[in-house]
Amino acid sequence: MAREYETVIGLEAHAHLKTRTKLFCACSAQPDPAPNSHVCPVCTGMPGVLPVMNKEAVRLAVRTALAMSCRVQTASVMARKNYFYPDLPKNYQISQYERPLATDGEVPFHVQGTRRTVRLVRIHMEEDAGRLLHEGGASLVDYNRCGVPLVEIVSQPDLRTPEEAAEYLKALRNILRYIGASEANMEEGNLRCDANISIRPAGDGALGTKVEIKNMNSFRHVQQALAFEAKRQAELTDRGGRVAQETRLWDPEALATRSMRSKEEAHDYRYFPDPDLLPLSVPQIWVDEIAREIPELPAQKIEKYTRDLGLPASDAQTLVDDLELVAFFEEALRSYPEARPLANWLTSELVGLLRQAGKTIAGGPVGPTALAGLLGEVDSGRISGKMGKELLAEMVSTGASAASIIEKKGLRQITDEGDLERVVDSLIAKFPNERKRVEAGEIKLMQFFVGQAMKETGGKANPPKLQAILRRKFRLS
Repeated sequence: MAREYETVIGLEAHAHLKTRTKLFCACSAQPDPAPNSHVCPVCTGMPGVLPVMNKEAVRLAVRTALAMSCRVQTASVMARKNYFYPDLPKNYQISQYERPLATDGEVPFHVQGTRRTVRLVRIHMEEDAGRLLHEGGASLVDYNRCGVPLVEIVSQPDLRTPEEAAEYLKALRNILRYIGASEANMEEGNLRCDANISIRPAGDGALGTKVEIKNMNSFRHVQQALAFEAKRQAELTDRGGRVAQETRLWDPEALATRSMRSKEEAHDYRYFPDPDLLPLSVPQIWVDEIAREIPELPAQKIEKYTRDLGLPASDAQTLVDDLELVAFFEEALRSYPEARPLANWLTSELVGLLRQAGKTIAGGPVGPTALAGLLGEVDSGRISGKMGKELLAEMVSTGASAASIIEKKGLRQITDEGDLERVVDSLIAKFPNERKRVEAGEIKLMQFFVGQAMKETGGKANPPKLQAILRRKFRLS
């Protein structure tokens, strides 16, 4: 019988900081399709050059640390991490080791509506390497990315399932975007992730032998790779084998990990303080100033939406996961304070229509005030919910307001009780047999009168008021 195992996962996330220039030189940090167009002697490691620290990168790194409840160190040290790889022209990477920018901290996130928290070990700054392009049997090097500023966010091994790991990463992405520190887009490479995973017998407190997985560029790949690796380690252990400490690559086509190299230890990198850079000083007064600038964070919004606005956790998460969506929602909420129907119309109706039309929520044809206006028309009874959906589709295609479409097409519902009662009285007189059957207890036939009334009014009769009048006429209320 196979043993039951617990999976233990820790993640190391690398995020590009959203700066105009690189970490130690004035080269552009923006992506460029032309290889080696954003390079200089500093970022390519030419002899005799000296790096100069980018203050904006430090500010964004501190902002990241504070948003994740870390303790920012007023003095930290840049170190050289020595290793050879073709896309690392200096043969070392400027990073941090013994004295990082920030320590401790935590990141809250939700899995299936349950709140979880992952503790952080550290957040430190470093420069990115270049990248290799493999074409026609040759490997080419593009140094554009070399020297772009990164923060590395290292978690404790607090994650227990691949699903938790993916949701934690999404929470990281959201925080980075909310505070404006990074685009944090995994598919574009400005958020990357290495995972450390081990297994242990269920209930055992000791950690097993960890394996590092690299080459994951989407949340789905992270989840798939960790699920595969947990299963591989469990099957290997059940066969009497031993898990080797190594680095493995994720192959998304084979849906499997494969061995890359034996796992390095810190001493393999021969860290030492970079002699060209002074210790990094971050005065507490500056830290306090940055802290005051941090906006409301995703976890705070989720709590507010669920506790104060009564939204289901899934709806709150959907809104919070998209900066444009959450901004639209909060703006519309000022004009239409009913949060649940607003969230439902926004995420279920408007987003779907925009996607079909190839349009986006930001700057799209239907703004927050326009959607609020449409929902006001529905709530007032002047149009039905079905009409509202039809109107919304026309608003997306034309950019017109709900009020102008209603006016132009004469779609406003009949809500005056006197007008509706006259319609009902004429129908009861017109269909005496059906009236008798309803009065005899055939209640379902009342829908016949509803249908006739809608036909008589061209679909403009207000259904709830029509139903109420019919029930009163037939003494059913």
